[in-house]
Amino acid sequence: MTRRFGCQTMHETLRSVLVRPPDAAFGNADPARWHYTARPDLAAALDEHAALVEILRRSGAEIVVHEEPLPDHADALFVHDPALVTDAGAIILRMGKPLRRGEEEAMAVAFEELGVPILGRLDGPALAEGGDLLWLDRSTLAAGLGFRTNAEGLRQLAAILAPLGVTVVPVPLPHGGGPDACLHLMSLISVLDRDLAVVYLPLLPVPFVQLLGERGVRLVEVPEGEFPSMGPNVLALGPRRCLALRGNPITRNRLEEAGCEVHTYRGDELSLKAEGGPTCLTRPLFRSDST
Repeated sequence: MTRRFGCQTMHETLRSVLVRPPDAAFGNADPARWHYTARPDLAAALDEHAALVEILRRSGAEIVVHEEPLPDHADALFVHDPALVTDAGAIILRMGKPLRRGEEEAMAVAFEELGVPILGRLDGPALAEGGDLLWLDRSTLAAGLGFRTNAEGLRQLAAILAPLGVTVVPVPLPHGGGPDACLHLMSLISVLDRDLAVVYLPLLPVPFVQLLGERGVRLVEVPEGEFPSMGPNVLALGPRRCLALRGNPITRNRLEEAGCEVHTYRGDELSLKAEGGPTCLTRPLFRSDST
């Protein structure tokens, strides 16, 4: 089976998306081991995930389910992280969270079954997770440099992407909650249109904010009180159409004032307990402004 693929944008209309429902590994996750706030309720998590998928389907996206076996991988539902999809194929990454190692090759198998070519793989000491990789345009990839993505990961990514004419821009990340916490670049910013992003400014480095300004990107600011509940983690369904975690009313109001159509899902189990918002729960396979 071969599908159209290509995702060197973050804001174009989402046409095809990979998801993975929560499973027994998620429901049985030890919160201390996986850095969750509490043990998830699997039945409730499945209901939340089904509702999220229905929103994606109603938005016009084809839903592809990742079903490769991954026992003892509670985080495997966060399908955004093990790979980067480009217009020339997928790059299989290498997870910075050791407990997640193994998700990468399972996703590679899924891509091969879907007919998505493997453009390259990170190896050796390289680390990179998809949540740290943010397309600013088709030829510019911003890459968070922190606990989950290291300098060697960026070096190998840059080498794989260079033939595509892509420049990788490092974005140093703050210490935040430390190495056990999940702080990706996309924990701090989501691109919602070519000239619009939602951000938590206090943790973004000045040079990166200046770069966004030079590119004419308007910034919708998330208030301090809505950062812990993932206010900046918003999935673009299309230009100024987005999916956010339910709640965060100030951020939602600011997005709507910026011209966004905001859809929300309940993520008490999927997101608030397990540190992963709508971008984390989805791996876009194909985005396009044309049908």
